[in-house]
Amino acid sequence: MTGAGLRIGVGVDAHAFGDGVPLVLGGVTIDHPRGLVGHSDGDVIAHALADALLGAAGLADIGALFPSDDERYRGADSLALLTGAYAQVRAAGYVLVNADCVVIGQEPRVAPHREEMRRRLAAALGVEEASVNVRATTTDRLGFTGRGEGLAAEAVALLRIEP
Repeated sequence: MTGAGLRIGVGVDAHAFGDGVPLVLGGVTIDHPRGLVGHSDGDVIAHALADALLGAAGLADIGALFPSDDERYRGADSLALLTGAYAQVRAAGYVLVNADCVVIGQEPRVAPHREEMRRRLAAALGVEEASVNVRATTTDRLGFTGRGEGLAAEAVALLRIEP
């Protein structure tokens, strides 16, 4: 196979912490005093991954598919949005080779939830768990994530044309 059959995409998302909402990352609800404020459940990992997949397929971003001014998506499960985005990618003739997701923030600790996040993200995409990776990093207390004001995530997805 030549490189012409492969496509790569990058996705980025960020949300502020807020009170009174659960913290959902990679489809896992984490015990934390604050959650991420967003039109949906604010899952920055799922949002970044959806955008990486859509970008690799040359499609519009997650906001075009699931607009934040559309009340149907208020409080939506971001794994369902991820599934919907990947359905568009599949319809365009692509399949996921692998994805790598990085959460950026001082807290919470991601390591205890990493494997469950991988399982849930892979299940939402209907792919093997080995195809989806989740990692975390801090910014050594720099910027809005370092000050504990919110979280960000970046994701990279590699697609191949469906034979």
